[in-house]
Order: sequence, then structure tokens, then C-alpha cells
Amino acid sequence: MHDRILILDFGSQVTQLIARRLREAGVYCEIFPFNTDEERIRAFAPRGIIFSGGPASVTSDDTPRAPQLAFDLGVPLLGICYGQQTLCHQLGGVVENSDHQEFGRAFLEIKEPCTLYDGVWQPGERHQVWMSHGDRVVRLPEGFEVVATSEGAPFAVTADEANKRYAVMFHPEVVHTPDGGKLLANFALKICGCGGDWTMAAFRSEAIDAIRKQVGDRRVICGLSGGVDSSVAAVLIHEAIGEQLTCIFVDHGLLRLGEAEEVVSLFRGHYNIPLVHRDASDLFLGKLAGVEDPERKRKIIGATFIDVFEEEAGKLGGADFLAQGTLYPDVIESVSFTGGPSVTIKSHHNVGGLPARMNMALVEPLRELFKDEVRALGRELGLPETLIGRHPFPGPGLAIRIPGEVTAEKAELLRKADAVYLDEIRKAGLYDAIWQAFAVLLPVKTVGVMGDARSYDYVCALRAVTSTDGMTADSYAFDHAFLAATATRIINEVRGINRVVYDVTSKPPGTIEWE
Repeated sequence: MHDRILILDFGSQVTQLIARRLREAGVYCEIFPFNTDEERIRAFAPRGIIFSGGPASVTSDDTPRAPQLAFDLGVPLLGICYGQQTLCHQLGGVVENSDHQEFGRAFLEIKEPCTLYDGVWQPGERHQVWMSHGDRVVRLPEGFEVVATSEGAPFAVTADEANKRYAVMFHPEVVHTPDGGKLLANFALKICGCGGDWTMAAFRSEAIDAIRKQVGDRRVICGLSGGVDSSVAAVLIHEAIGEQLTCIFVDHGLLRLGEAEEVVSLFRGHYNIPLVHRDASDLFLGKLAGVEDPERKRKIIGATFIDVFEEEAGKLGGADFLAQGTLYPDVIESVSFTGGPSVTIKSHHNVGGLPARMNMALVEPLRELFKDEVRALGRELGLPETLIGRHPFPGPGLAIRIPGEVTAEKAELLRKADAVYLDEIRKAGLYDAIWQAFAVLLPVKTVGVMGDARSYDYVCALRAVTSTDGMTADSYAFDHAFLAATATRIINEVRGINRVVYDVTSKPPGTIEWE
């Protein structure tokens, strides 16, 4: 039983990053909607509670509020941005719309010592933070004092040390607040008294026990995609229950070049895990024929996966459980906490459960983990670095990197171009410096001159991004020589593509994928 921090989500796009920073400090935490049932909060037994940011304004009566239980439990509290405002408002303070908004980089003036930044900041110092607010606190609740200010937020950091309640106007969870992770660690470790014992070694042992308890002597089918998540899930489950597990690997015709062969070789040859390899590429491509809308593609692929699993499970004599590599962001983003659009982000995962006709329960041993934690668990399990360090690849595969209709011809063109691109990145020693890189086959053709003849072929776009968490991304700054050499190779080696462009856009919080 690990010490726990509860994060109440008020709709911020970066709430997940609060959890990431706490996990990095060795503290287990979970994110609940702000309106979670009080009994669930009691059962979670948090050592402290954090109120996240959010897009609403406390000055409106119909906006989210923290449950009264959060105050009644007597555990330390930390409010961030909107969380600061509702914390102060609900304790008797006053929040008003401000004429001086702060969005982006700001600087704090540290006025007084505070346990929240003990050992990190000292009075008299000036430190960079990241602000995103239009409202501000103008009168503090009883017991609070101002310990740091900014130009647009006279109550930028406030504290009630006696009751261990703290409120900050900035976002400590984002990388643009350089010391933010240290502040969150201080809250969890120093203020809440958490032990910081959340490790992958501990998780591995606990997860194996949990799988054995859930499964017993029954059979499990694992949906193996060849990506990091499902591969780690499969090896973990196999370690727990051995031959009770059978993996089904479905080749939907939208994988990267050579990926199907790699998966079969690794799991059959190296791990000796029972594996059914189903080449269903014709089935998937047939169902995708004529479909251009990316959300319909995702739903078709997800539904077809279920159909294939049912068929293969029937051939095996059935199973009691379906295992899949659902991650914590999948769970969070599939539930719209505040009425926003997040309910559709992860539509290709069965995080809400399976169709009743499948008559199987889900085994999701990675459901509490973030992507980098899954990689750490994979290393703990001894999976090869070539798999663990692989760039993220979406469940729908190349389907969402082919805007418009997906055909076998387009998929093969994109597969080849993508392989050349990644080969050049590896040769340049850049693969591990990039969070995700991929090629996209655009739904347009251009006239080009190749040798002495004109061509009318597709345009290929290249994308590479850097990211620390997958929530935000900046384009990778390749030099011109690299891009020129890569483009030349693609045009020379992939007949059907005559032009290559590079996407230099950045991404705000949200999905990194193309469509």
C-alpha cells in the first residue's frame, strides 16, 4: 500500500503532467474528476489533495467546485491556477476578473519562506514560472498569507502553513516552470509525508500478484500490436500466468515495414509465448475502402479488431479475459471530466469495456502507468531496447498517416518512405533525441520532372517532434543537409513519390498524431 496523492481535475489540458511530476518523485497518484463521488475519495485515502487548473472562471456560479470532503479530510491541499481560485473562494476569499492577464512566461518575486519551495527558492530571489490566467485572487481566506508575487498576480503564491494549505497561480507541472517538479515533490514528500516508494520494481511485483488474483486458473488472450504497450503487457502477463496466456497478433496491413516479422520472431522465438499470427490486411483494407473521415477509420479498425479477436478466440476454444496495453492517459482522455472534447480522443481503445457479446473481462495491467513508466517497466522485465525505445505508433497505424482514403498502394508507398526516413534518423544518431518521427502520405499529387520525363506522383510530408511527456511537442530542428539527403533518398527509392516537405508546426496539449 503506497502513500497516495489525489489530483482533482477541473479540466486543465495539462492535469496529467501533475501526475507525471509526482510519479517522477516516486509518489503514487491518480486523477479523479472534480465531481467524483465522496465515497470513492474516502476509499482512495489520499495523504494530500491537489486541485488542478481549468478553463472556467470562479466568478461564475455554475462553474466547478471542489467537494466539501476535500476540506473535511484534514489532509494537505495544493491549488493550482483555477485550483487556487476555487480553494480560496470556497474558504472565504475573493476572486475577481483581472485587467492584467498573464499568459506564458512570468517571474515570481519570492517574499517569504514557505515549505512548498523550501530548499528550492529563497526570499529575495526572482524565478521563472508559467502563467495562464485571466482571473486572480484579490482577498485571501483567513489564515493565508502572501509568500510570492508576480506582476499580474499579487497573490501568486499563498500559504496557510498551520493547516498545510497552499495555492499557486502558476503551473508548476509544465516544463516552462523550471523548478515546478521540485515544488510538487516538496508538497508530496515534505508536506504530505509520502514515502516516495513508487518504483517499477515494486509495481512489477504487485502487478504480477494482481494478475494472478484476477485470472486464477483461467485463460487470457492478449491483443498484441507489436508496439511498446501491448508488448510490455504481454511479457508481464506471461510472467504471471505462463501458458494460460495466448497472444493474438493481427496484421491489419497498416504496420511499419518489417514489423510483423519482428513481432513473430521476438515473441515466438525469444520469449516462447504462444502466439497466433493473423494476416487480416485484406479484411481491414476492404472495410476502409472509400472511407476518408479519420474518426470513422479509427472506429472501423477498432470494431474489426474485436471481430478478428472473437473469431480467433473461437478457434482457440474461447477465453475468459482479453488483455490489452491500455495506459493511464487512455483512461483519462476517454472520460470527459468537464464536458469537453476529451471523450473522443482515445476512441480506438476499449477503455470503456468490451461489447457484451464477447463475454470476456479486460485485463489491463498497465492501466495506471504513463508511457515512460511503461518503458521503465519493460526494461525491468528485460525487453530489448530496440523495442522499448521505439517511437510511439498509434493503434490505427498508417491509417491516420494517410489523410483521405486508405489503399494498399498508398500504405506500401508510405511504409517505404517511412522506413527510409527512420533509417536516415538512426544513421545520423538522432533517433533517441526525437520523441516521435514519421512520414505522412498527403492526399495530393504534383507534377515533377525526374530525369527526362514528367511525373505525376504523391507528396510525402515528414514530421519529427521533441517532447518530454507527449502532451506538447515542438518540431525537431533538422539541418538542411539532413532534410535534403532524406528527401533525395525517398524520391529515388520510393517510386510514386516525387516531392517531400517537412512539417515544422508545434503542437499544443493534445494528440501528437497527424489526423
